[in-house]
Amino acid sequence: MTTPWWEIKINHVSALEDTIFWRLQEFGCQGTALMKENDFWFIKAYIPSITKETVDLAALSLWLKQDCLLQGFECPPITWQLIDDEDWASSWKNHWQPMDIGDRFSIYPAWIETPQESERIIIRLDPGSAFGTGVHATTQLCLESLEMRLDEPEKELIIADIGCGSGILSIGAKLLGAKEVYATDIDPLAIKATKENSALNHVEGIEVFLGSIDQLMLIHGLKFDGIVCNILAEVIKTMIPDMSKMIKPDGWITLSGILVDQSLEIANLLEQDGWTIASLWKRGEWSCLNARRLPNVF
Repeated sequence: MTTPWWEIKINHVSALEDTIFWRLQEFGCQGTALMKENDFWFIKAYIPSITKETVDLAALSLWLKQDCLLQGFECPPITWQLIDDEDWASSWKNHWQPMDIGDRFSIYPAWIETPQESERIIIRLDPGSAFGTGVHATTQLCLESLEMRLDEPEKELIIADIGCGSGILSIGAKLLGAKEVYATDIDPLAIKATKENSALNHVEGIEVFLGSIDQLMLIHGLKFDGIVCNILAEVIKTMIPDMSKMIKPDGWITLSGILVDQSLEIANLLEQDGWTIASLWKRGEWSCLNARRLPNVF
């Protein structure tokens, strides 16, 4: 007998995306996805029915409305329904198709056959309930940044992926030639997805840790050539001092999950901590900051 799940469906509004994903995570949702249905985008989230009742979902709706009003927006429509466990595990797959990202990557769902020959680097993914299918603008910006940063594989770079989700950025870094990748996430489902997707792509050399940046700081003497971090801006702000301690003197970072109107604050914090902003990329409401460590700053 399967365990029913609540499926929460929210109309997608780019300016509110960060807030909605954060609220759903705070609510306890164990899986979230951004997907397209009939030319419209929706955020969907899933949580076991045994943990929440309809009154809890009504409270979630109220909290989301308050969050949106604080940002000067009306809350998009929210609906929920009970679905069986196997429906959650498979129904969203119907909406995810292969896509090209940047100049070099193609992302393929694990259940779709890949071409026998391709000039692109193919990443196969089955994210399960972990964030990171390549659909989201922040993931695309990070992959495109890695293309620019990892163009000299002979350097044998060591990379950190903070908040690895499905493992898409870790795998992308390895396929671009990184020598070693250290990936962390606070979600056990993300750890599982990263390991499984690494095996799916026959990628070795990715060390995966349950936890946050502090897990990497416990490894004595470990310093990184590059750090990629695609999570919430509010969390990134707290990590900047630790990133500065972990990076090599000439190292770089790629940060996303940052709304355009949050980018100036993050850039200022980086500069105060000894970084120089190399570029700021934007896609819709989202931004990606690329920065390098200033010479003689440790």
